[in-house]
Amino acid sequence: MDSNMKPNGDVIFKIDDKELTLPVYSGTHGPDVVDISKFYKESGMFTLDPGFTSTASCESHITFIDGDEGTLLYRGYPIDELAENSDFIEVAYLLLSGELPDEDQYAGFKDDITYHTMVHEHFKQFYDGFRRDAHPMAIMCGVVGALSAFYHDSTDIHDPEQRKIASHRMIAKMPTIAAMAHKYCVGQPFVSPRNELSYTENFLRMCFSVPAEDYEVNKTLAKALDKIFILHMDHEQNASTSTVRLAGSSGANPFACIAAGIACLWGPAHGGANEAALKMLQEIGTKDRIPEYIAKAKDKSDPFRLMGFGHRVYKNYDPRAQVMQKACHEVLDALDIKDDPLLEVAMELEKIALEDEYFIEKKLYPNIDFYSGITLKAMGFPTSMFTVLFAVARTVGWIAQWQEMLEDPNQRIGRPRQIYTGAAKRSFVARDKR
Repeated sequence: MDSNMKPNGDVIFKIDDKELTLPVYSGTHGPDVVDISKFYKESGMFTLDPGFTSTASCESHITFIDGDEGTLLYRGYPIDELAENSDFIEVAYLLLSGELPDEDQYAGFKDDITYHTMVHEHFKQFYDGFRRDAHPMAIMCGVVGALSAFYHDSTDIHDPEQRKIASHRMIAKMPTIAAMAHKYCVGQPFVSPRNELSYTENFLRMCFSVPAEDYEVNKTLAKALDKIFILHMDHEQNASTSTVRLAGSSGANPFACIAAGIACLWGPAHGGANEAALKMLQEIGTKDRIPEYIAKAKDKSDPFRLMGFGHRVYKNYDPRAQVMQKACHEVLDALDIKDDPLLEVAMELEKIALEDEYFIEKKLYPNIDFYSGITLKAMGFPTSMFTVLFAVARTVGWIAQWQEMLEDPNQRIGRPRQIYTGAAKRSFVARDKR
């Protein structure tokens, strides 16, 4: 990977009577960065940055976020333009290759993904090792990591062709694995993929069809799910993406790296946010209780927080939420859902949040998790599957980031430092003398 960083001056640190000069670089967009890679060597000190919220861990060409402006770019393209005008396969190609495909490239990539969707027949036996009430994300963590036991021909990370095959396999098989997790949990037979269907049409069919009757994919739902997948594909150096890169920096095989990302994504502060938003709606219960919970949200002394509103990164409107809002209402209209009390609460809460001065002043707009949770519930997915769908979509971004890391000449094994505040050095005392 060639560097696009441009020198932009220096920063001088004064430490006692010593001056330390550190270079400053500029990227394509975003704030400048101070290169502190030699700070310890030249100063004998570490920097402290809990959560690495002020530290760039890598240089990347893939995704850019401007939280103040509400901007999200994939390879330079605004997320709303891609979600409205493209499809999953095309955007996946973009993230992996850096450019949008022409007709031949699109057809070739689509074929590669389509004809890798089946899993080894013996692979299905892994599911029988889980309890029937196992969380689908627990199943995903286990079975994705197990892929490396089946596909030895694509685990050499130093071979570009093997990396490509492994990447295509994971993108193709992830919907199949996720649908199997769903079927296993609900006690229904597994459904094999069909090559004539699109990526999201196939996924819906594998999740909801049964042998007892024919299944016709609802095009509106498939299109909405396509948008959900595009909107969730990548999001800069978030916790799960950083986990994939950290695992990959050790030389771990790609299947193990993605399994590590899935484990991180499972956390409620990350991929479980849409599930948490839906649980909040269930807690509110009915429309008449909304004012009570709005008051609780405004009360600083009350621990209750409205889930699905505002965003840690976006200080303006989440650009993904605008696309998701439209898709959400299209799904609700297509399914003609009118008597679901949970969705009634959600729609009323959305209306209040967009009009209430408190929410507007605090910029607590409904985010993508709010709308995606409602949409996925309307489609028929249980809340336990929400984060699984997130993982299916984010697999593309994880793989793109993993590939980029391996091609970066500055890549080295991740090794954060610490400030030690434990007991001072002391001598061992025998147990009978303590």
